[in-house]
Amino acid sequence: MKYIDFRSDTVTEPTEKMRKAMYNAEVGDDVYGDDVTVNRLEKEAAYKLGKEAALFVPSGTFGNQLALFTHVNRGEEVILGDQCHIVQHEAGASAYIAGAQLRTVNAPYGRLNINEIDNKIRKTEDIHYPKTALICIENAHSSGYTVPLENMSEIYNLAEKYNLKVHLDGARIFNAATALGCDVKDITKYADSVMFCLSKGLCAPVGSILTGEKEFIDMARKKRKIMGGGLRQSGIIAAAGIVALEEMTERLSEDHENAVYLSEKLSLINALEVDRESIHINMVFFRVKQKYNCDDFIGFLLKNGIKISSEENGYLRFVTHYWIDKNKIDYTSEKIKEYFAER
Repeated sequence: MKYIDFRSDTVTEPTEKMRKAMYNAEVGDDVYGDDVTVNRLEKEAAYKLGKEAALFVPSGTFGNQLALFTHVNRGEEVILGDQCHIVQHEAGASAYIAGAQLRTVNAPYGRLNINEIDNKIRKTEDIHYPKTALICIENAHSSGYTVPLENMSEIYNLAEKYNLKVHLDGARIFNAATALGCDVKDITKYADSVMFCLSKGLCAPVGSILTGEKEFIDMARKKRKIMGGGLRQSGIIAAAGIVALEEMTERLSEDHENAVYLSEKLSLINALEVDRESIHINMVFFRVKQKYNCDDFIGFLLKNGIKISSEENGYLRFVTHYWIDKNKIDYTSEKIKEYFAER
């Protein structure tokens, strides 16, 4: 059975053009720096994001943790939002890899309050204090919200004041740019390093990109090797990343429109309460108003060819992507309506 998969935009499969590009990719040994396809991907990624250099890495978590490993010395402190991906969904990797201390601030919808950050920065040398080394932002946030450019600008200016660096977890940065109606460079100019995913909504099968100044990327390249991320003939997968950059970033508005359409269909089902305010990108969050068994609900949908993720903090999430169209949304909403009509 071919499933309709709403679990995430990480479930996207490569397009036909990507598969052909991968088949025909010219490759070399990327550890030696002579994989021409990887080199082209890194050059195009750096240009597109307005940065000096870029590095191809296996995953988004790898890219974020590599950024921390490069920016931060062991025992130094990183200030970031309490609900961000680095804190919530990267398995405590910063403690293992960078040896960094994470100091969180309350950040509703991914928006860090400038005064809270200022209060958290270690401004004096003290035998009891770790040194503040980095501030991290996430845009688009995994809650589905985008972070306004004004907030990013405030944070970046504050970081400059205290000679700190800013890292942006931009896993869905092209979704953020689409939703904010701006060029991606308008977002990246407020960060010293940026990670974004090629396999999250852009349909590439593997890989993410870390960008920044050339000196930073040179350091990160060696630390990528330390983390086991030195790849060999990786041009085969980088070829799909080039297609993702050149074509798939320009069509994300379709996914956003389909998310709105899905929210409208779900809102017609009395048993559900849809969070319409959070639909900035391609995510739809909703909760069930009546008592129900989540596992039973997920099992029912699975039997009918629909995959969704488990409930988290009382909410279920649907994510639209390239392989989800309005016909599949219509079918899904009818099946959900059918499930609750029987209970």
